[in-house]
Amino acid sequence: MSQARARLQLQAATGIHRGDRQYQQDRIEIFPHPRVQGLILVVVADGMGGRSGGRMAADQVMLTAQQLFERFVPSQEEPLDLLHSLVRESHLMIKLSAISAEQEPHSTVACALLQPDGHCHWAHVGDSRVHVFRAGKLVVRTKDHSYVQDLVDAGTLSEGMARNHPMSNVLTSSLGTTEDPPLTSDSLQLQAGDVLLLCTDGLWHYFVDAELGSSLGRLDPRDSCEFLIAKARQRAMGRGDNLSLAVVKLLRAEAPATPPKRPPKLHG
Repeated sequence: MSQARARLQLQAATGIHRGDRQYQQDRIEIFPHPRVQGLILVVVADGMGGRSGGRMAADQVMLTAQQLFERFVPSQEEPLDLLHSLVRESHLMIKLSAISAEQEPHSTVACALLQPDGHCHWAHVGDSRVHVFRAGKLVVRTKDHSYVQDLVDAGTLSEGMARNHPMSNVLTSSLGTTEDPPLTSDSLQLQAGDVLLLCTDGLWHYFVDAELGSSLGRLDPRDSCEFLIAKARQRAMGRGDNLSLAVVKLLRAEAPATPPKRPPKLHG
């Protein structure tokens, strides 16, 4: 059996911290499928819209994700169809929530569906990111739907300059806006040793990809979450945003894989 199709087991953890903000509007979850062994859905959402509006939007993303995933039948449905439905239905529900609450809630979303054989599918809207690292090197990273990413794509701004640009937090798309969000998605066959990272901009803003890859390569998921949150908090120097991350490391299974337990969650 090839490495790509070998049995895999997962190590996973999530971390979340309020940063220096008054309110926590990030949400992060790893959902194990209720019926399919080894199938998980990872979702991160960064809410926007005032004290309660942002949290409302992020909560709606999580509720929609959980409901769709519990109904998902992988033998009959395509993984990317599930992720596209997650994006579309979250967007619609946030817009409906805005009408009843008289607020302007919005949210980013980054989500990844990881199958028992290591096949990974992901989608995102906004500037929450999906990364895949192999041997500490970046293999895949989603492109933000943001003003500075457009400048980077146009060649007028470098990645380093974009990170510290005064308009780095200006999004060109998010859930809950008037226009429908783009359906940006992709897939990759993962293998033993690969690490999947999903995080909000409150975390990735303080790291280059090489730093993330090095940390994730040498630490287990729980220690990675602790280390990266501590380092981000240190670099924020009292001005940090909400931050959240999920880390999933794939290992070669020595025995038949068992369903992943709900991973440890670190709170700050």
